[in-house]
Amino acid sequence: MADSLLFNPRTYDPAHFDQETRRLLRATVDWFESRGKRRLIEDYRTRAWLEDFLAFSAEEGLFATFLTPEAAADGAPDKRWDTARIAALNEIFGFYGLDYWYAWQVTILGLGPVWQSENAEARARAAELLEQGEVFAFGLSEKDHGADIYSTDMLLEPDGNGGFRASGSKYYIGNGNAAGLVSVFGRRTDIEGPDGYVFFAADSRHDAYHLVKNVVDSSKYVSEFRLEQYPVTAADVLHTGREAFDAALNTVNVGKFNLCTASIGICEHAMYEAVTHAHNRVLYGRPVTAFPHVRRELTDAYVRLVGMKLFSDRAVDYFRTAGPEDRRYLLFNPMTKMKVTTEGEKVIDLMWDVIAAKGFEKDTYFAQASAEIRGLPKLEGTVHVNLALILKFMANHLLAPAEYPEVATRLDAADDTFLFRQGPARGLGSVRFHDWRTAFQGYRELPNVARFREQADALCEFVTTAAPDKEQSRDLDLLLAVGQLFALVVHAQLILEQARLTDCDNDVLDELFAVLVRDFSAHCVELYGKDSATQKQQQWALAALRRPVVDEARTDRVWQRVEDLSGAYEMAP
Repeated sequence: MADSLLFNPRTYDPAHFDQETRRLLRATVDWFESRGKRRLIEDYRTRAWLEDFLAFSAEEGLFATFLTPEAAADGAPDKRWDTARIAALNEIFGFYGLDYWYAWQVTILGLGPVWQSENAEARARAAELLEQGEVFAFGLSEKDHGADIYSTDMLLEPDGNGGFRASGSKYYIGNGNAAGLVSVFGRRTDIEGPDGYVFFAADSRHDAYHLVKNVVDSSKYVSEFRLEQYPVTAADVLHTGREAFDAALNTVNVGKFNLCTASIGICEHAMYEAVTHAHNRVLYGRPVTAFPHVRRELTDAYVRLVGMKLFSDRAVDYFRTAGPEDRRYLLFNPMTKMKVTTEGEKVIDLMWDVIAAKGFEKDTYFAQASAEIRGLPKLEGTVHVNLALILKFMANHLLAPAEYPEVATRLDAADDTFLFRQGPARGLGSVRFHDWRTAFQGYRELPNVARFREQADALCEFVTTAAPDKEQSRDLDLLLAVGQLFALVVHAQLILEQARLTDCDNDVLDELFAVLVRDFSAHCVELYGKDSATQKQQQWALAALRRPVVDEARTDRVWQRVEDLSGAYEMAP
């Protein structure tokens, strides 16, 4: 039986989108299904470059339709940058294989500096390349500096004719083997400081562009490339000075959001395999799913996955509603990157504990899922980097709510133009939020929602009475434990907002919050054990511990939903 909360290719009908979006999403699903599971796995195992997939995308105009903003679309009616349908495609790519998603993801990153640029010629060139089916790349990271853009060694030397000659290397650059346009970050040799930054467009087919290698053993082409006296003309320059720096960070803001829905797709496909295998395997005369610990692990995996979807779907609305006076997306974005992707790891681990050796078999999707799910928390900034970012918003979010109009579900066919005019990448501490407590009001009757609300209120007390002092604020280890507690509150808030908008099943919701109560308590224990935690902080941590409310009938009803996933989907051979 199909579960309305999970993506299932057999029943997928994205009727909430316009006709061309529905056609392209369904065509993408059908392309993968027609190739079959054996071919999908074989391409993954042999590390085949994605030529067939990119040919399909070019023929259908998939990337061009989804990734060309209306302003660059030359009147084409279906082209726009629509975060809702981009998220839907992320999920599909994740479902079938992260290699496909990666080529799309780094194309999005490569386009970020272009669509933010005032260079009309470069924008027109990018639109034409998309129309031709080309992919793009984002030349930011370097081998010696990572993404530390302050220290870039890509040097642009003035050529005396108004242009530059660029020399230097870039590392971890997806699509660097095939990109029609690579957005490259560097600095001028004749100007010191941030005024010397430059973002420029390069072509991977140019003689001065040297592809060194693929730095990973994968179909994903994560390249190292080197420029040697690469000619950069005025037509190639996308940004200069501080704007180049802001373009880099704002591009990552746009791109990192895609990691959450890719993680969701991976977990959904793996869950169909895991539940089907476990339910049909007999040990000691009983189906594996008859054992209580197996039911608990699979149920926890299911509700965590539902939570991932609810949070991510709601975050889309804040992305699409963002503007100069509403930058709440700047919190929800690193949350999708950090929280949702780490939840994905937990979901896979819970299922893997159940299916055990089956998860290693080469003819399963699960084998690649268990490997690929590890990468997403580590891309576009580590979990620790994003947790530290999230902490900047904690005081305002918990303690200083502001008035905002209610944000509706955003599935309309609109162009999300603000993402390419976000402005200076600073001022995070001044961002205000609506009252997080409102989301909890409609679910006070659910025992575990009420119990988690007690913990969230306790965190507000912690911030006002036991917050880290000046010395502790330099102890990132302690701060990250606090960040995990705050992240859970934000996670729960958007889950409840989306649950209300979609009339989510209350049994599933309360079972999910039982998990969140346990998670909050676990992070309290972690904080209690930190070397630098004060006595007051230790006392608070113990006082904030809660035990979920047990309801066996509720758990049994949710388990039935999990059990029904057995045989609900299996990819064509």
